Amino acid sequence: MGGHEPVAEVWRGDFLESEHHGSVVALDADNRPVLAVGAPDVPVYPRSSNKPIQATAMLRAGLELDGELLALASASHSGEPYHLDGVRRILAGAGLTPDDLQNTLGLPLSTEALAAHYAAGRGPERITMNCSGKHAAMLATCATAGWPTENYLDPGHPLQRAVRRTLEDLAGEPVAAVGVDGCGAPLFAVSLAGLARAFGRIATAHSGTPEGRVAAAMRAHPEYVGGTGRDVTELMRLVPGLIAKDGAEGVYAAALPDGRAAALKIADGAGRARPPVLVAALRALGADLTAVDALPAETSLAAPPVLGHGEPVGEIRPAQALAPRSIARP
Repeated sequence: MGGHEPVAEVWRGDFLESEHHGSVVALDADNRPVLAVGAPDVPVYPRSSNKPIQATAMLRAGLELDGELLALASASHSGEPYHLDGVRRILAGAGLTPDDLQNTLGLPLSTEALAAHYAAGRGPERITMNCSGKHAAMLATCATAGWPTENYLDPGHPLQRAVRRTLEDLAGEPVAAVGVDGCGAPLFAVSLAGLARAFGRIATAHSGTPEGRVAAAMRAHPEYVGGTGRDVTELMRLVPGLIAKDGAEGVYAAALPDGRAAALKIADGAGRARPPVLVAALRALGADLTAVDALPAETSLAAPPVLGHGEPVGEIRPAQALAPRSIARP
């Protein structure tokens, strides 16, 4: 994975213990790079950061969801009770049940939900897997459009072809590779710059358009996009107008209401490096980070704590290449 540069440092006290390499891009409202580190033009798999784009494709195909259920269609949810209830509601609205889901089996990401799940004597299930909201929405889209549901994960299925077209449209570039995501859905590679452009277009779309509806749902219901204590949920609550989506293997993408956007990839896939790098990219864009910077050290997103004996003894901070900078708000 050539071209990556240091983007995050792990400090234990005053000792640099570890370093994460990666790539990050921050674009202004006119898609001009304000920050570019590593290889932001090299294709990556966006993983679950792609979900708002997939949700946009589903609305373009005729899916009728809004509010918290549309946010859930864009989510990697934590498997909390309200998430699972939402998945069932999406399916029931299309005359379907959890038995129709074809995503990978999984367990709740929420510690409390997982404990309750185990206490009930249950194991991995499709509905508790974090991508089940997206899969429920995919099935509902097929039911609405008159497409078969049995093979909705086939890359050649009309739904997945629509997802690919939407990604290429919003990113402004062709798909570079096709794979299979962890949940079983087709996965399309684009550059980080393309991913940021796509998020910027969603964030600035007019209300009532598919893109605008996705952005509105995510902003209004960040708890459905992630869950209790999740950094993606907290960032959307703390940064005015932000839409954001995390993805596996160290991917994150976000955009502000005026189209300023950022996307990143941590080369080793480490999730711990994502929040401080994204916050640094948002800082480069001049985002209002007042509430983010006011968080105590124990829950910091700008510099997450490194623990020793359960107490903060250091922090994960952006590398020098992401040193604070700002641009004028367009």
